[in-house]
Amino acid sequence: QAASPLHPVAVQCQEAQMVVTVHRDLFGTGRLVRAADLTLGPAACRAVGATESAVTFAAGLHECGSVLQMTPDSLIYKTSLSYTPTPAGNLVIVRTSPAVVPIECHYPRRNNVSSNAIRPTWAPFRSTLSSEEKLAFSLRLMNDDWSAERLSNGFQLGESLHFQADVNSKNHVPLRLFVDECVATLTPDKNSSPRYALIDLSGCLVDGRSDETTSVFLSPRPRQETLQFVVDVFKFAKDDRNLIYITCHLKVSPAEQPPNSLNKACFFNKASSLWVPVEGTGDICSCCETGHCHLQG
Repeated sequence: QAASPLHPVAVQCQEAQMVVTVHRDLFGTGRLVRAADLTLGPAACRAVGATESAVTFAAGLHECGSVLQMTPDSLIYKTSLSYTPTPAGNLVIVRTSPAVVPIECHYPRRNNVSSNAIRPTWAPFRSTLSSEEKLAFSLRLMNDDWSAERLSNGFQLGESLHFQADVNSKNHVPLRLFVDECVATLTPDKNSSPRYALIDLSGCLVDGRSDETTSVFLSPRPRQETLQFVVDVFKFAKDDRNLIYITCHLKVSPAEQPPNSLNKACFFNKASSLWVPVEGTGDICSCCETGHCHLQG
């Protein structure tokens, strides 16, 4: 997207370089930042161009101290844009805060190519794999009225997190989505400590069992391939970090298959003091209280 007050930093990931455009109204306050106060990467590379409204950086993928991360499917080049305000005019004070904007460029490691010298009549491996073995899952933070994805991931204690899990069931039999588990940690490693389970035991929203919380699944669902739930905002005790990672495991079952103790969405109803399912019979939630969820028979 073009750099604008609504999207103050824009990145173009080109074949051999990244181009970063910074709107000079970086904070949306009308106070323009100076090009000299902006740098790219640990090497503090300077801008290659500046106008009255924008500042432009261009750097090779390996330049300016960028870091390469390799995943099974992608090459990820990571760097950051730094804004370090310096006094102007009055040498005693500054009127803006420093800022660091993480920047990533992702490049797929795999693709189908063809010289067009031969024209096979079978489907390429990649298209066959995507249609037969892969499902497109998503987990998004939504606005309070569920009308759109939330633009900010910053919250205050006392607010609520609105999660929406989806699966694209196009080209598949009708599917019903479940959230098997969700765990909160202070690092991207879901097995790190401390860790706090929001959803556990194959679909029990255990966070809502506490007296001081109102966390629930929304019922009924808007559609079978979507599941929405609300969790009260929290932070880890005795830890000053204010960034929390939430990792969830999503799964599906055929929509025609009745929910059971391993495929369920159960939450604790404070009014009745009972575990209740979004769909299915109440007995599938009994294991949320006992802590031993498995298929009967």
